[in-house]
Amino acid sequence: MMERYGGPDELTLGEHPDPKVAPGEVLVRVKAAGINPVDWKIGAGYLDGLMEVRFPLIPGWDISGVVEAVGLDVDEFAVGDEVIGYVRKDQVELGAYAELVAANVRLLARKPAALDWAQAAGLPLAGLTAYQSLRRVGARDGDVVLIHAAAGGVGSLGTQLAVASGARVIGTASERNHDFLRELGAEPVPYGEGLVERVRDIAPGGVDAALDFVGGDAVEVSRQVVRDPARIASITDPEVAESGGQYVWVRPSVADLTDLARLADEGKLTVHVDKVLPLAEAAEAWRLSQDGRTRGKLVLSVA
Repeated sequence: MMERYGGPDELTLGEHPDPKVAPGEVLVRVKAAGINPVDWKIGAGYLDGLMEVRFPLIPGWDISGVVEAVGLDVDEFAVGDEVIGYVRKDQVELGAYAELVAANVRLLARKPAALDWAQAAGLPLAGLTAYQSLRRVGARDGDVVLIHAAAGGVGSLGTQLAVASGARVIGTASERNHDFLRELGAEPVPYGEGLVERVRDIAPGGVDAALDFVGGDAVEVSRQVVRDPARIASITDPEVAESGGQYVWVRPSVADLTDLARLADEGKLTVHVDKVLPLAEAAEAWRLSQDGRTRGKLVLSVA
């Protein structure tokens, strides 16, 4: 938990009263919690103008776990059910880095049997971000899709989802991640200077859609290679909308999360977990996330 805004050093392991379980909610015994860059950005105060944050703050939005109790008027889940959730509440306070989390049923789906607890905890936010971004650009069978940061947490899931839809994927990544992207079904290209030319070499006619999961010059590069600027989506640059593109801020959706779980159970989607750390090492997980070299997901083991 955190007593004030700050960096990883402000994260401490502490005791907090068990959360209350309101009508329409369940209490989840957390097995694992996913790490996302938004966690440390909130902790640093970068989103203070957007979100109501209360201290002491328990960060985190992604969970996998077992239902321990159900609130009034809940028939969607029963005690003992295995669930996953993108547990983003109206106020940022009682988050996922905890043994117990109270969550509204509209934020939860059943855990895919094909994923272990760590993989399942890495799926919700990143998977929903990738899924909703692809939907916003209308990615479909036969499209050529450019994915920036294709080996990261969101990008690796977006790559698999695009391939599963029948799209041809060109993915940017460092050289060390190129074999990984090939395993996911993408054609890797190094990012950096000359990227536009490298993409054109692979796709001389341009690409149908582009997804920016990294920032920097990704949107500008995309504008130079995509045929329709309305089919550019970014999760980092709100100004993309000024040129007709799509800015995506992931939304909780039981339907979308359930579909992701189904794809995992059908063998069309998996979650690559780069590293699992114990809850007590959440600060180190934040440092690794800030370093920006993670392949796939970082996850905290809670129970």
